[in-house]
Amino acid sequence: MDRRAFLTSATAGLLTSHPLIQPRARTLAADPFTLGVASGDPSTDGFVLWTRLAVDPLGGAGRGGMPSRDVDVDWQVSTDERFSKIIKSGTATARARDAHSVHVELKGLDPGRDYFYRFRSEGRLSRAGRTRTTPVGETPLTFAVAACAHFEHGYYTAYRRLAEQEPDLVVFLGDYMYEYGPSGYTALAGRVRTHTPGKCRTLADYRLRHAQYKSDRDLQAAHATAPWLMAFDDHEVENNWAGPVSSTGAPGFARRRAEAFRAYYENMPLRRASLQGAVLRVNRRVSWGTLARFHLLDTRQFRDDQACLDGVRAGCDDRLADRRTLLGNDQWRWLEDGLRGSSTRWNLLGQQIMMAQRDFKVGPGREVNLDSWDGYAAERTRLLGSLARTPNPVVLTGDAHMHHLAELKTDFDDPDSPVVARELVASSIASDGDGYRDRTWIAEALQENPHFSYIDQRRGYLMARLTRDELSVDFRTLDYITRRGAPARTSHRLAIPSITSAAGQAAPPAG
Repeated sequence: MDRRAFLTSATAGLLTSHPLIQPRARTLAADPFTLGVASGDPSTDGFVLWTRLAVDPLGGAGRGGMPSRDVDVDWQVSTDERFSKIIKSGTATARARDAHSVHVELKGLDPGRDYFYRFRSEGRLSRAGRTRTTPVGETPLTFAVAACAHFEHGYYTAYRRLAEQEPDLVVFLGDYMYEYGPSGYTALAGRVRTHTPGKCRTLADYRLRHAQYKSDRDLQAAHATAPWLMAFDDHEVENNWAGPVSSTGAPGFARRRAEAFRAYYENMPLRRASLQGAVLRVNRRVSWGTLARFHLLDTRQFRDDQACLDGVRAGCDDRLADRRTLLGNDQWRWLEDGLRGSSTRWNLLGQQIMMAQRDFKVGPGREVNLDSWDGYAAERTRLLGSLARTPNPVVLTGDAHMHHLAELKTDFDDPDSPVVARELVASSIASDGDGYRDRTWIAEALQENPHFSYIDQRRGYLMARLTRDELSVDFRTLDYITRRGAPARTSHRLAIPSITSAAGQAAPPAG
């Protein structure tokens, strides 16, 4: 049985004589592992393992049909796919107050190798997942970048195709789920699937919506194939929220945001330290040996409110104000310290919104998206100045629902301004439906924004291969998602060389 067949098969037939998985009396009426398994935040000696018990994922009040009591969950970690070499095992408690979620933080493992894991509870066995610890040297890395997966707009075929490529790591950059009620945000192709009732406003609403998304088998396959680095954007709480400000002016937003954060933590492979009362810390650093450091940013929780009433607008001078912040003072200092102190070959910023200047108006004048970095232009200029002093910086972005490739400059209006980094924007997994290729629109957008060299309006993800000397990136696209089975293709490919090659000579510009 090959790895892919193993990870997607039922594992009940692979039981061993290990005492952890000896039969016990079943007291749950059905399989509690309907939401799959996941891992995340790898380190050199461990990672986080996650599952959440739900015998009925869409059961009332977001409790997944589970009893009000706590439930013991056994877990195993093995070095082989058949679990014949179990090296770690234990029991965690799935607490009713935490929606029966489980977060196991492993330590004491070997660096830079694959591990396999699974859970068991009350006579039921979960599927198996593959995960990985980070290396200590310059081990090459294959990683995927994904974002924006509106459940109603299409099937998650892109997740399935991503899983089939078996990356070492998945970087997810926001809008994992959407808070709208049924048809609250309609794609051109209409509604393919239907959200749980109502817009998410309460803890129960968010738990139920996460369970609906997590029930998808293609998403489960993507989680089971590799560890994920998770960061949220706006829709995990509310469209275009900013710091303490609701975009709709709804009362009780502080409570709503805190409950959305709690549900997010319960459903993601995050470390316990992430949830700090009403604050959910997703800005963090994860290193892949000496090859790369991921700096994951939070571009929602600490920002100033959008200027000029938000939206895509022209003539908004407030967006240029030097005092405006997107990252907040503490996160800014944290990022500056991390960039300045980085000793890795590459530095990858994982963040949510377009960093490059993007003019949406064809012809004279300029219209920009005030929810993106264009609404915080002075802080962006400072950040790009920092990136210019950072070894091999690359910005990874979600949100836009289209693939983009951009050159980042401290002065976008000066053609001679040097390129300090490149921005790779992943299209959406499902948001906005099938997508399309409007070549006239793309040509006009590229002409209006000469620092962009590629745009694609189809759904998809990025698959990247990182070595000491080069970052090679495939922009993967699917022609449709409103029906199942679409293949994924590489619609664009580029290579970004390291500033210096292995021989110590200046590297040529990226193609």
